[in-house]
Amino acid sequence: MTTVNFYEEISDEKLKFAVITAKKDGKWIFCKHKNRNTYEIPGGHREPGETIDETAKRELYEETGAVNYTITPVCVYSVIAEDNFNGEETFGKLYFAEVRSLEKELHSEIEKIILTDDLPKHLTYPKIQPKLLAEVQRRGIC
Repeated sequence: MTTVNFYEEISDEKLKFAVITAKKDGKWIFCKHKNRNTYEIPGGHREPGETIDETAKRELYEETGAVNYTITPVCVYSVIAEDNFNGEETFGKLYFAEVRSLEKELHSEIEKIILTDDLPKHLTYPKIQPKLLAEVQRRGIC
């Protein structure tokens, strides 16, 4: 079983991930990793010495090529799953970005991005990603 929780704040050192729900021209941006046949919301692990906001901006650029955008923190989220970090609750920060322009070429492990009105059928994290997107929509941020 996978549980996703939402919080307004948590101590900064607990934040391991940044996930960025993003739109361009009114459509959601999803990424396809070169080694997977699924799509995901842009995001990734925080690197040593990086603030979580820096993580969000770096991951958004690396995974989508976004170069002109506004990014807004939404909330903190957590995931508890037996197959994730030995069932420990892990924390990340959820963001929303309005992307105005993208580079033509991606410079990361991402093979391609798609712009869509709806969730893709094949998600990398189907028990987590729809809940993150729904929370952004529930809060009326996008």
